[in-house]
Amino acid sequence: MRPTLALTLAIVSEVAGTAALKASDGFTDPVAGVVVAVGYGGAFYLLSLALTDLPVGFVYATWSGVGICGAVLVGLFLFDEGVDLAALVGLALIVAGVVVLSTYSSAYSPAH
Repeated sequence: MRPTLALTLAIVSEVAGTAALKASDGFTDPVAGVVVAVGYGGAFYLLSLALTDLPVGFVYATWSGVGICGAVLVGLFLFDEGVDLAALVGLALIVAGVVVLSTYSSAYSPAH
């Protein structure tokens, strides 16, 4: 599997696990609890595949940054949570940090 595909799928898996964690209502819903375990387990397995060829700084920054943005979107659209100006600024800073790290840092670029 291509490492960038593994990273993308790890992000999707982690966000799905996080959504299920919220839906599990403190693990009182067993189906959601299983989705949490599968989502997080799958995310870490896929991260391990991505890390075989990509720098750890790039992988972790991308996974966590995009995962945070994904979790906010899940909260917004699935759980009717709000986003204010401060949250939008914070998300923009996270995205900017990931872009700077992956685009301008020779130490953490995917081609390293």
